[in-house]
Amino acid sequence: MTAFAALGLAEPLLQALQAADMIQPTPIQTEAIPVVMQGRDLIGLARTGTGKTASFVLPILHRLLQTGERADPGTCQALVLAPTRELARQICDAARTFGRRTTLRATTLVGGVPRDKQDRALGNGIDLVVATPGRLLDHLASGTLRLHETSILVLDEADHMLDLGFIDEVRSVAEHLPAQRQTLLFSATMPAPIAALAKHLLRNPVTIATAPPSSTAERIDHRIVFAEGGQKRALLVDMLRGGRMERTLVFVRTKQNADALLQALDSAGIRASAIHGDKSQAQRDRVLADFRRGAFPVLVATDVAARGIDIPDLTHVVNYEIPDVPETYVHRVGRTARAGARGIAISLCAGSERAALRNIEKLLGKRLRVYEGRQAAGRPV
Repeated sequence: MTAFAALGLAEPLLQALQAADMIQPTPIQTEAIPVVMQGRDLIGLARTGTGKTASFVLPILHRLLQTGERADPGTCQALVLAPTRELARQICDAARTFGRRTTLRATTLVGGVPRDKQDRALGNGIDLVVATPGRLLDHLASGTLRLHETSILVLDEADHMLDLGFIDEVRSVAEHLPAQRQTLLFSATMPAPIAALAKHLLRNPVTIATAPPSSTAERIDHRIVFAEGGQKRALLVDMLRGGRMERTLVFVRTKQNADALLQALDSAGIRASAIHGDKSQAQRDRVLADFRRGAFPVLVATDVAARGIDIPDLTHVVNYEIPDVPETYVHRVGRTARAGARGIAISLCAGSERAALRNIEKLLGKRLRVYEGRQAAGRPV
């Protein structure tokens, strides 16, 4: 098995990896890192939880170290676009961890927080910027950031950019970038519109697919419970009270439904919290941090938490409402069974959602097993 040391990464990066007990790269890292280090454009397809972030952050830091150049005030050398604030912060944290033994600087540009700190950071010049499209365009419009010296662009979770309607914003950002640049696109799924975007933005890219583009982790046990809308709340409470769901992420479609379900869980004596788009960034960060450290066992979320968010030891994902887009199911359930663990994905399916369920089964290429009541919360089989 290949070790990170065999990939030719700079010594300060290898030291940081060793300090983080990361010795063996995942398949996507093994294949992608050398290609990115060569300066080639890349399309990387791999299911969630396989280490896509390190597969682009590490070689980008390596390339920046090799050039020895520093960003001028108001510029950045590399830019990563992410669809959500949480994912942007997670990528930036990874860059800071891997670059801790270097002088390279990374920062996030996201909404929901004041711009003052971001403006000051950009004024000093930043080696790696991780941004959501809206806030990035704000900085470009005000002139606090210029991209004429940016040599690397990364689109992470590119298919989710499409889901959130960011395609026009991505194209607008690209107009500010030099024509001669390296562009990397990473995703777990690859719908046709994203393939068209890749053709527009990338030049003769290398395509790496370490798993079928819409596959889910083999260690996930997919389970269906048929229940009408009025039954779902009582059923979920019953399952959570069963004592088998140690750390559970529950997905709903809307902010209103998240708040209503949270209130119902609280009334039932179940400790839980919620994150959605109406929460401030500080609130979302605090809730995720508390959930990660085990302060409460249940987190209710909209799809703001479906992409890229890493929650250790997440035992269960519950689709309280089944998503209309089958690829969203892939990303939701991918929050569990990460880093070699096993997990359970439970979908509560009403009669009106059966068509969506069939589309998910078609995407996965298999029928999902049907359970009765709290039996669905049992150990993986």
